[in-house]
Amino acid sequence: MKKALTALLLLAGLHSSAQKEVAPNKWLKLFNGKDLKDWDVKITGHDLNDNFGNTFRVDSGMLKVSYDHYDDFNEQYGHIFYKKNFSAYLVVVEYKFTGEQVKGGPGWAYRNSGIMLHGQTAASMTKDQNFPISLEDQLLGGDGKDPRTTSNLCTPGTNVVMNGKLITDHCISSTSKTYHGDVWVHAEALVLRDSVIKHIVEGDTVIVYNKPQVGGGAVSHGRPELLKEGRLLSEGSISLQSESHPIAFRKVELFDLSPYINDPVKLNKILHLLQNRPGAKKGK
Repeated sequence: MKKALTALLLLAGLHSSAQKEVAPNKWLKLFNGKDLKDWDVKITGHDLNDNFGNTFRVDSGMLKVSYDHYDDFNEQYGHIFYKKNFSAYLVVVEYKFTGEQVKGGPGWAYRNSGIMLHGQTAASMTKDQNFPISLEDQLLGGDGKDPRTTSNLCTPGTNVVMNGKLITDHCISSTSKTYHGDVWVHAEALVLRDSVIKHIVEGDTVIVYNKPQVGGGAVSHGRPELLKEGRLLSEGSISLQSESHPIAFRKVELFDLSPYINDPVKLNKILHLLQNRPGAKKGK
C-alpha cells in the first residue's frame, strides 16, 4: 500500500509539473499581432526582405497575404520565415482564405497556402528559387462544391516515409473534411525532429509521416549543395506561403518540445496535455 501511495504521489507531482509546463506563458507567439520584426521575407525574383507589393502585412491584428499591388502574379511565389529554426515543437495557426485569386495565379493555387516545416533558411534561398526545401503542411480552402482536404502534405525538395515505405509523390492528401467559404480553420503540426510529424485539423490527426529527408523535385534554382539526396531533416525554419490567393492568419504560435525530447515519460505527458488543452479546436 505504501509503495502504491508513493507511486500515485509521484504521478500526481509529474502531472502538476507538466501542467505548469504547458501554461499559456510557455507558448511562443511567432506572430505578435503588431508587426513582422521577427520575420524574413523571400519572394521569387526578389532579394531577401524585398516585400514586393507589400505582399506580407499586418492589418487589424492579422498577418495577411495580399495582392492588391500586383498587376499579375507572374510566378512570384513568396514565403515569410520566422527568424529562428526549431527541431521539436507544436506549431498552431488559425487561417482564413479571403477574396479572389490574383490575376495570373495557377488554377491549382486557388485558396492554397501552406505552413513550411523543417525548411531551409530564407537567406539560403537563391534570388530566383521558387520554394524552400521543406515539408509543406498544405492549407486548402474549398470551392463551394467539391471535396478538397486541407493540411495535406506537399514535398518541395523532400521525401518522407509512410507506413515503412519511402514516398516520392509530391503531394499526399490528408483525411480532413473540406472547409468551404471564408471560415477560420484551426490547424496544427506536431514535429518531433526526424522521427514523426503529424498534421492536425480541429483536433483530428489527418496525416502522419516520418524520416523527412531531402530528395524529389518541385524546387527550381536551389543551391545544389543543399539538395543532397537522403539527408534527414531534424530541424529547420517555419514559413508561411504566398501562392496567389489572399489569406489571413490571426494566430501563429509555437510550443517548443525540444527540452523534453530526450525524456519520453515527460514528453508523452506534455503531449497528452497539449492534445487535450482548451482551445485545441478553435476555427470557424
